[in-house]
Amino acid sequence: MKKYRKTRKIHIGTLSVGGGSPVTVQSMTNTDTRNAGATVVQINELWKAGCEIVRVAVPDRTAAEKLNVIIAESPIPVIADIHFDHRLALMAIKAGIHGIRINPGNIGDAKKVRSIAEAAGEKNIPIRVGANSGSLPKSIIGKMNLKSGDRDETLADALVESAMNECRLLEKYGFKNIKVSLKASSVPATVKAYRKFADLADYPLHLGITEAGTLLRGTIKSSIGIGTLLLEGIGDTIRVSLTADPVEEVKMGIMILESAGLRRAEPEIVSCPTCGRTEINLFGLVEKIESEIEKIKASGKRIKIRKIAVMGCAVNGPGEAKDADLGMAGSRNGMVAIFKKGKMKGVFPEDEALKIFREELYKSDVI
Repeated sequence: MKKYRKTRKIHIGTLSVGGGSPVTVQSMTNTDTRNAGATVVQINELWKAGCEIVRVAVPDRTAAEKLNVIIAESPIPVIADIHFDHRLALMAIKAGIHGIRINPGNIGDAKKVRSIAEAAGEKNIPIRVGANSGSLPKSIIGKMNLKSGDRDETLADALVESAMNECRLLEKYGFKNIKVSLKASSVPATVKAYRKFADLADYPLHLGITEAGTLLRGTIKSSIGIGTLLLEGIGDTIRVSLTADPVEEVKMGIMILESAGLRRAEPEIVSCPTCGRTEINLFGLVEKIESEIEKIKASGKRIKIRKIAVMGCAVNGPGEAKDADLGMAGSRNGMVAIFKKGKMKGVFPEDEALKIFREELYKSDVI
């Protein structure tokens, strides 16, 4: 992994972003923000899943008027997602929002952007400049259409130009409390755009693949795009955009950070793909162990154990997974072996093995 990119540090509420701060996971509510109660309920669900920053849509004045309630009851910093109407951004700032997200090209003239910059500057509220392939300014789209060659390269250049223009406009008014995103639905274009921007400015970057798709497809696209950049030392916050329950976005985001080595898994769960040697219901066992881990975390407890292995046979069990702190492996005739720190504890029927496994988990490794 490359040395992590140095950026300036900003603060979103009490959370620091960039400047060597840990990479954080963000999601967005899909409730009607005008229904403050439902929105707060979902924010708490996201927080319990591990979300650290949440964004809410602010489509009109009624939604903006509910922000003070949402902000007061949210356990994590709240970002207002603003499009078209700069007055909504001003209302959000007045309500005490922790961050503003605007999209280049749809706020309006420079005076409107200036009013947001001045109001946010007075309250030390950061602005995320969100360059998005679906809402680029017409002038940039026109130039794109005149270019030939690699479409992803052209789109990446357009995203960078759009984001840089917006940053310069904010800088013109003395505002530098900025975070930047450069998102496309194309993974190659998105990765190229972030790389290019990272060479031009030191603003912290919010990573994501826009309109990534359903749970499976969107997770794969996001893992490739976000994961590539993280391993190159680029990125300060991430969102896995999925056509799914936002809680799934948070889970996938955490897994990406763990897989990239940027967050310690609590615990790391490894399991084999199964083969003809497998004589147990490995899929069911893994699901039960994962469910148990989620239940423990949801209760507010932490798991100290570093690595859990759930393997299909003795070859992949105490052998290849001997570095696991606690493990299960299939044996003959549907029996299951339990091993702890490389040492066998015995071989048991599946139901009994699961009971013993849970006892071992709770005995010494849950706080």
